[in-house]
Amino acid sequence: MSIASQIKQRVDNLPYGYLFSYSEFLDISLDKQEAIIKALNRLVDQSIIKKLAKGKYYKPEQTPFGELPPSQYEVVKDILGTKSKPLGYLTGLSIYNTLGLTSQISYTIQIGKNDIRPSLKRGKYLITFVKQKNPINKKNIPLLQILDSLKNIAKIPDTTLEGSCSRFQTILKHLKSKEISLICSLSLKYPPSTRALLGALLESLDTTFDNTPLKETLNPITQYKLIGIKDILSNYKNWNLI
Repeated sequence: MSIASQIKQRVDNLPYGYLFSYSEFLDISLDKQEAIIKALNRLVDQSIIKKLAKGKYYKPEQTPFGELPPSQYEVVKDILGTKSKPLGYLTGLSIYNTLGLTSQISYTIQIGKNDIRPSLKRGKYLITFVKQKNPINKKNIPLLQILDSLKNIAKIPDTTLEGSCSRFQTILKHLKSKEISLICSLSLKYPPSTRALLGALLESLDTTFDNTPLKETLNPITQYKLIGIKDILSNYKNWNLI
């Protein structure tokens, strides 16, 4: 079977939206890299696959509503590492929709990493990086995504502060006690305003919440401005929110 036929057969078996590069076909013929790239580009010309960026391809899914692009995770999965050893995680504009905080979807993909790098383009996507001071691991990532979103609550598009707080209360209500303890610990490397809002939300859900450890990290004379919060959280004064 020719190299082109082998590649076509393998592409036919790939799931829709899966992002791949020519290197995944090198087992067919390690010394025929140029032939592999040419075969892939012919599939692009035939509209069987699409090129997202240099060396990056995917098989588009056709629906009654048009062609579906690859998921944001697929676009950046090589930057995120693996599930067992994550190097980064989707955050910001990339996660607000997933968390149910907004219905908007952005072509800007934000990634939290311990070591940030310059932004880059892949097709129509702009990929930017946000510094994360906490360790990034499988257990931390969902909580870091919540904290990142709390930190930027006033910047979440197409929503209201009341709607965002209500959604955060729902999210936090489903955390287990160990996760609440961990998210409070992780919040120590976030701005004080984020810790104050986290504490106020947790306290609003459970009046028996031990707020002392979190409160002791805040300056008792510093106030944190969040316009409209006093109409949403009755305990806003407890956390110096104004």
